[in-house]
Amino acid sequence: MEVVVKRSPSTVVRPAEPEPEPAAATNGAGGTIKLSSFDRVCAMTPITALLVFEHPIREAAETLKGALSRALVPYYPLSGRLVAGPDEVHMDHIRCSGEGAEFVAASANRALKDVEFFARSPGTTTPQLVEELIAIYHPAERCGPADPLLLMQVTEFSCGGFVVAVTWNHGVADGVGMAQFLQAVGELARGSPSPSLAPVRWDESLLSLPPPTVQSNKPLGLVCLDVTVPSSTIERIRAEFHERANSNGRHRTCTEFEAVATVLWQCRTRAIASNPDFPALLTFTADVRRHVKAKDGYYGNCIVTLRVMATAGTVAKADVTDLIEMIKRAKDEVPDQLLAKNDDGCNGDDQQPAMDEKLLDELRYNLLHLSTWRNIGFEKVDFGGGTPERVMCYMQPSIQEWPYCVVSLPCKEKGGASSVSVVSVCVKEEHADAFLGELARFT
Repeated sequence: MEVVVKRSPSTVVRPAEPEPEPAAATNGAGGTIKLSSFDRVCAMTPITALLVFEHPIREAAETLKGALSRALVPYYPLSGRLVAGPDEVHMDHIRCSGEGAEFVAASANRALKDVEFFARSPGTTTPQLVEELIAIYHPAERCGPADPLLLMQVTEFSCGGFVVAVTWNHGVADGVGMAQFLQAVGELARGSPSPSLAPVRWDESLLSLPPPTVQSNKPLGLVCLDVTVPSSTIERIRAEFHERANSNGRHRTCTEFEAVATVLWQCRTRAIASNPDFPALLTFTADVRRHVKAKDGYYGNCIVTLRVMATAGTVAKADVTDLIEMIKRAKDEVPDQLLAKNDDGCNGDDQQPAMDEKLLDELRYNLLHLSTWRNIGFEKVDFGGGTPERVMCYMQPSIQEWPYCVVSLPCKEKGGASSVSVVSVCVKEEHADAFLGELARFT
């Protein structure tokens, strides 16, 4: 039986109370908030999170709509719009206009247990059901200046469970920030008079990083895959690393993310079978709030991208413990990396030599970018029926310019075993089976 999602027309949800006075609301004049240097790296990029809740709550859509309106009072910047700053060129300010977020209520004719969120129709790269659960407001790969900064769709399933899909402009919040906001919506939905954590959108004490180098690339033609890495595999890798570290007297431990990153990096490198001498660059995001001493409640962007470089041949053949060491070294360099960027305003690789377009595409395909949504706050969101059973990210394969995976919360497999969920847009159709096969052999 086909899953049918019926969506109501979108409505605008504005703050339940008037906006604060401009002098109290901003770090500048005119009712605007300046984006930080961390924000500007991500400005105009849409990002989507889907939270799956198995236990019903009373009138889920209406409850969340009301709580969203109340949450937009302390989080008033999210109901504004991006505008150009004094240079009238870059969209680097939030106008606190109170224009509101968009909201869609929807229903599905099946139970949650009966659906496959990432099932694809033959010959397509896009998971049909996931797109039905997201009221996507951006027609292209970038948000427009008139687009709302936040959009929410609540889809109630026949079993009473529901899915909350949130799409937002990455320039106004990172994953930690959006999770903080959704926790606030949850507190208000459960009857709290106000969020337990006071939000902070502008933090003048943050480091000033160099302006991002904007480079647009054509999409690589990737497919969306929903994959898992079993807990048994992760624990085996962590045990191997611990045993090796102890033998060298270092007593270092391997995190769950490091183990999963190693599996994805090696399996994908083997699957695409590229030139062994080509670089197989691994990049991943890291939350640096504690490194830059961001204020409690800060929900703007505070992430940097770390890089691990090796040849494809090395990654394909290396012992997993060696790959984990490479990832750890990149994480250990975060403080020095931040200081270097802040001191000289340049990270040293803005000037790239020109190269053949075909070769550039091949090198781009060798790159793998990872992000993790584990333990950043989504797992604590509760709208009244408990925390989410699953949290997912969605990236449109048709516009993806870089191979990308998002590591998320554990999910249950058949038989009750747990595994780490990964939404992957990192291989082309011709390499999908090989990638899945490498993952199966690895585990």
